[in-house]
Amino acid sequence: MLNKKKLIYGIQQIGVGTDNAQNTFKWYSQNLGSSVIVFEDENEATFMAPYMGGESHKKTAILAMNKLGGSGYELWQYLDRHPEKPKNRIQLGDLGINMATVKSINIQQSYDDLQKKGVHFLSTIQTEADGKKCFYIEDHNQNMLKLKEFDSWYSKKGSNTGGPFGCVIGVSDMEASLRFYMDILEYDKVIYDQEGLFDDLSELPDGKSCYRRVLLTYHTPRSGGFSKLLGESQIELIQHLGKSETRKRIFENRFWGDHGFIHLAFDVHDLDSLVKECEDKGFPFQVLSNGAFDMGSASGYWGYVEDPDGTLIEFVETLKVPIIKWLNININLLSRNPTKPLPAWIINAMLWKKNVIVN
Repeated sequence: MLNKKKLIYGIQQIGVGTDNAQNTFKWYSQNLGSSVIVFEDENEATFMAPYMGGESHKKTAILAMNKLGGSGYELWQYLDRHPEKPKNRIQLGDLGINMATVKSINIQQSYDDLQKKGVHFLSTIQTEADGKKCFYIEDHNQNMLKLKEFDSWYSKKGSNTGGPFGCVIGVSDMEASLRFYMDILEYDKVIYDQEGLFDDLSELPDGKSCYRRVLLTYHTPRSGGFSKLLGESQIELIQHLGKSETRKRIFENRFWGDHGFIHLAFDVHDLDSLVKECEDKGFPFQVLSNGAFDMGSASGYWGYVEDPDGTLIEFVETLKVPIIKWLNININLLSRNPTKPLPAWIINAMLWKKNVIVN
């Protein structure tokens, strides 16, 4: 009998709302190396209606991943409305996903490479509170990204920059948020917990204010499924220590899918157990797919909960993943031991083709 116990394999992807998924794919492919399209899907988004003005909408989505490993970017675009940008520039500590954290093999090399590509920088190379080197940039839609040196890799061949390995999330009550992320998401190891002014933030929007920052990871390594590809991950929670009204929800008075980082998604096993656990702990699922749901050539079950500030966290139980799409060769994950990582040849086959969209 297969194990029916909650497993979190890792961060599957970070959702990115955009007005042009193909152009956004080009940016993340050419600048950050996420050039593999795992799926490309165009259909009617119905389940997320509560976060889209109460109506379903036509959309397209691309899941782009990096051959070196890490999480992906789900590039999400409305096809029947123009997505809204934030009325004001995102400030550090605004409630929601402030930025994605992208891993680098050599931080100086990543910095030099992106300078040559003409990417817009928000900082020089800095040292974070954990002693790691990092720098900050923004994409073509003014989404902030942090590139940071990191040691967990699926491969180190062919590039210097991998996929995301976490994100920075603005919160209003650090203790309440810690209970959510440490308990339900099992980020139970604190790398640092500091308050004050931070040199590495000083060049960012409102980066000279006082903050409390808590960087989380986990004691028990993730295992099974795509855990080797997704790699280790970290989540940083950041709380502005000024007046609470100075920080707003990033998607206040806007739709999910509008410009910005729209959700953080985890690849999991046994979604049913998570549904029950989240209900019991006071974080009921706000959206839950009705049985198996196709995502282009991939399929799975999925659902969303809100963290204490309303940031959307997605859980995805993947059932089928295309390996060689044109031969209709897929892997069915239902029949596998969920604690056993997928063999390298399967992951390599999935990552084999480079899918750069030209126009």
